[in-house]
Amino acid sequence: MVALFPFRRKVLAWTAAVLATLGLSACDVSIPGGGGPLINTTKAVPVALLVPKSSPTAAALGRSLENAAWLAVNDLGDVEIDLMVYDTGGTPEGAMRAANEALSDGARIFLGPLFAENANAVGQIASNRGVNVLSFSNNPEIAGGNVFILGNTFQSSADRLVRYAVNRGRGSIFLIHADDPAERLGAQAIQRAAERSGARIAGVSSFPLSQQGVVNAIPEMSRNYRSSGAQSVFVTSGNAGAMPFLAELLPENGITPENSQMIGLQRLDVPSSALSLKGLQGAWFATPSPALVQQFNNRYSAAYGVQPTPVAGLAYDGIAAIGALVAQGNSNALTVGALTQRAGFAGVNGPFRLLANGSNERGLAVAQIQNNQVIVIDPAPRSFGGAGF
Repeated sequence: MVALFPFRRKVLAWTAAVLATLGLSACDVSIPGGGGPLINTTKAVPVALLVPKSSPTAAALGRSLENAAWLAVNDLGDVEIDLMVYDTGGTPEGAMRAANEALSDGARIFLGPLFAENANAVGQIASNRGVNVLSFSNNPEIAGGNVFILGNTFQSSADRLVRYAVNRGRGSIFLIHADDPAERLGAQAIQRAAERSGARIAGVSSFPLSQQGVVNAIPEMSRNYRSSGAQSVFVTSGNAGAMPFLAELLPENGITPENSQMIGLQRLDVPSSALSLKGLQGAWFATPSPALVQQFNNRYSAAYGVQPTPVAGLAYDGIAAIGALVAQGNSNALTVGALTQRAGFAGVNGPFRLLANGSNERGLAVAQIQNNQVIVIDPAPRSFGGAGF
């Protein structure tokens, strides 16, 4: 049996290239009203970037986010953004200090911070001044009001994968999740996706978040699957958690590619070594367009001499969206109404839009692991309303 990857409970933004030379822009022409500060369209717009530059565990992520933000600023052409960078230290206290300093310096919108608890703290401070926050987090529990999350959410992945499963005749789904706060959120996202798409949740099994918990749960889980009549097994765990273990034990207990389609809510190609796991061959997962990701990575590495971290594209997307709105010349460009325009924005990893509840929706491809490689079996949509949405 394979060793169980170390379990992690981190909830941070991860990881989204359409570049300025390809016409990166806001898709709507008109700007609706909404809460947020007005801007002076004749001057550079002050944008506060909050990153964990001095964090002992996340400094590399902070550096990558800052680099990507500057890359985006340089791609804005005639749009003037005054990018002001502040160090959060990776803590809520540091994020609050940075936010207060940025507001004193005249910030009209926040980009970042990275961690959910930090973004929540910044949101509370910024709300008193009517300023919106575009966090790099993917945790929907902090979203709402003046706080938006840029990270890809469980809901975006679940919606994309469940729709695809229904279209492929695999819409009777058996859901497996760990008894863990993050994975329970993932399970809820899958259930909402099923309701929206007409899929059927044929059964649900959970297990304690431990290696022995998985082992003990497998026999009953397998019996429940066989009696459910399901066509697919949708697993919320990722490769940093229980997915590799489940992928080996489920086939040993009769849930095989011949009688079930394996679907992963999280990225199954991270780390890349997981692609060689026998139990993941044939599995589906959602991913940004690999071609766009590679294009952005090439652009970043040409500028900085290293590859970006997976979250870097979120900083580029945030600056690009702000720049696209400011370019339209409206004083209310950074209000909630403007940020949540229905047509969204073109991001380096595909189209995305911010939702009124503070969450987001991203255009994702469906990929399958075949012969230890990632193969796109349904391309990412190019815009909202197209195939895949």
